[in-house]
Formats: sequence, C-alpha cells, structure tokens
Amino acid sequence: MGSFYNRKEGKDRGIKLHCVTGTRIEERELEKITLKMKEIIENSLCEGKNIVFLCIGSDRYVGDSLGPLVGTMLEENQVPYHIYGTLESPVHAFNLKTILKEINRKYKNPLIFSIDACLGEQSQVGLVIFKEGPLIPGKAVEKVLPKVGDYHIKGMVNYIDPLPTSQFLNDTRLYTVMNLAKAIVNIVMESSPDPLINKTND
Repeated sequence: MGSFYNRKEGKDRGIKLHCVTGTRIEERELEKITLKMKEIIENSLCEGKNIVFLCIGSDRYVGDSLGPLVGTMLEENQVPYHIYGTLESPVHAFNLKTILKEINRKYKNPLIFSIDACLGEQSQVGLVIFKEGPLIPGKAVEKVLPKVGDYHIKGMVNYIDPLPTSQFLNDTRLYTVMNLAKAIVNIVMESSPDPLINKTND
C-alpha cells in the first residue's frame, strides 16, 4: 500500500541495502541484513514462535505489487514460514485488519516480518530498509491502517513528486519492483535455517 521514508530513519539502527536499477547489490550490506534476520529467526524458533511474513500490497498498481510479488516468490521457493499476501491472495487496505486477527487467532506467539513498498526521494529509489518495529502501511496514499510487524522490510519503489502519490505507485517501473523483490527474497532465503525444517508449529 506504500509508506513514506522518514529521513530520520537514516539516524537510527535500521539496516539499508541499495540495489538501484543498473547496479549490483552491495554484498556487505546484503550480508548484514541476512545475518541479522537469521539471528532473529533462529532465536525466535528456539522460543517456539511462529515465523510469519506479512507481504502487504496490491497487484492493481505496479508500485504497490512489491509485497505480493515477494509473498509469491517465497511460496514458490517453499520457505519454511507462514506467508500472507501473494499475487493470488493479496493483503491490502480492505482485508489487513481481518488478516491480522486471523494470524493472532491461529498462532499463539507469532513473530511477524511485514513487507511493503515505500516512497522517498529520487536518490533513494532501489533502497531496501530492514528495521525493528512495525511499519505503517498505506501512509503514502493517506489510508489509516494499523501498524504491523515486529520487524519490517521496506522497498523504495519510487520517489515523491508534486503529482498525486497514487499516480507514482502506478507509474513505477516493474523492473525496479522486481529487482527489489528478488533482493528481499534472497535475504529471506539466505536467512532460513536447515531447509528440511517444516513450517514452524502448524
């Protein structure tokens, strides 16, 4: 659904990875995010938590399709986690609250990684941001929605301009979104424990 990138985020403990169109992923930053996520997942599994990836967005706008693309790609790669939000069954403004209730009802102690598209400055397009704490989905298109996630990943799909924000979500290049989706999926795949482990605590 899209959120804004707060400039103050550059001063906090979030980890950022730049994968701008036409450039190779910065391997050092990729490794930082991967190792951090792996540590979080392994500790959470030891505590008996259910790992949930909540991939937010809609396939009706190219710029808003990052979450559903990531969710679909994670399912196709059979990651050993619970996935909500795919191209077939997206999680968006109209069903987010219902999905959150379902997650909390189904899993006693979930650890939620929320994933969403983000808008910022032109120089930040292609940025992947991994942070502790929830994100606020829909902020970029002025929707009032609940904060979601114990941790979150945002992909900077486009930049803010005088034109309406919703237009930018529609004018975003699919190539940029795909690059971001592949980077995020790669991080999650590399963060996964033994591939023989099944989905946690079904």
